Amino acid sequence: MSCVKPHILIIEPFYGGSHKQLISALIEGLSHGDYEIFSLTAKKWHWRARTSALHFSQLIPSDHEYRMLFTSSVLSLAELIGLRPDLAACRKIVYFHENQLIYPVREVKQRDCQYGFNEILTCLAADIVLFNSQFNCSSFLDNVQPFLNIQPDFKIKHIREKIEKKCQVLYFPVNFDRFPNRRKYVKGETYEDLEEKCIHLIWPHRWEHDKNPKLLVDTLCELHERQVDFKVTICGESYQEIPEEFEHIQEKLGTKLVSFGHLEREEYLKTLLTGDIVISTADHEFFGVAMLEATFCGCYPIAPNKLVYPEIYPKENLYNTANALTKKLYNFCKIPRVFRKQRDQFFEIFNFDRFSANELVPKYLDIFNRNTEDVQS
Repeated sequence: MSCVKPHILIIEPFYGGSHKQLISALIEGLSHGDYEIFSLTAKKWHWRARTSALHFSQLIPSDHEYRMLFTSSVLSLAELIGLRPDLAACRKIVYFHENQLIYPVREVKQRDCQYGFNEILTCLAADIVLFNSQFNCSSFLDNVQPFLNIQPDFKIKHIREKIEKKCQVLYFPVNFDRFPNRRKYVKGETYEDLEEKCIHLIWPHRWEHDKNPKLLVDTLCELHERQVDFKVTICGESYQEIPEEFEHIQEKLGTKLVSFGHLEREEYLKTLLTGDIVISTADHEFFGVAMLEATFCGCYPIAPNKLVYPEIYPKENLYNTANALTKKLYNFCKIPRVFRKQRDQFFEIFNFDRFSANELVPKYLDIFNRNTEDVQS
């Protein structure tokens, strides 16, 4: 009895967070025998980007029947195909959760151009390039030529045109089924004891400089000094080093800071259900899964009027300056009743379906099936 080998090869060098969530959502729509996954844990991103192609080239079996290869842009696809030319015949699909061409660095001299260059080469080696937002796609394409112009003694041209024809935008499929929906209880605020309850602010982001923790701290301290009533949870993924902006925040905010640090899933969900406003202060965001998850649970989103956010949220939910953020939060915290009315209006018009895994996963699988059939024929 012959054993049918998998025809879909899935490679993820950074198997955690949204990268893991995406793969989990996609394989739910596949038969177990259809695919094979090769992955590395979500640690030491820079080394994953540098060395994972070599690692996987040794790990992936040479005796295979793969017809499609799906990976994230963390993998240097051009290197992998160079090391494993037998994989070149696969239909190669690359997914961009983010792009390195516009990743913010504190100082220009800190930028390692190799990561961006690898992403450009990966696009050239791929057959289809998927982006999780229009902002991600356009910001990448618009910066291909400026990025290549960094090369000092000659210019590489006409690369954008080769990449652009391969590009598609397909939103990240958020599995809202995994989250409770408090909005049906929130809508109308029928409970009198909640009518003037102080606003609970939530900041659920990675504790890194690109999420701009300084703006968060400055805003919260300003609200505290104005003696407005609120409470705040600062959660999200934290790493070995706490951002210097967070070092004395517990002393500054006192009892207003009700939770500080990473939360396990059960506690995280409970927090989202008690939240009123979810805040982004990001300088770097290509989709924002945590914001949408919190919004689905009933939190009103407030985000910068830049990056991906204008693509997702109405203009009423966006701010242009630090002062505008402070003013918006101050007014909401001062008169919770007014805030809750505006939150009700937001949920009446906001459509979660366009970000839902139930709606999006079939579109991904259609690309998978279409491409494997093309290769087979």
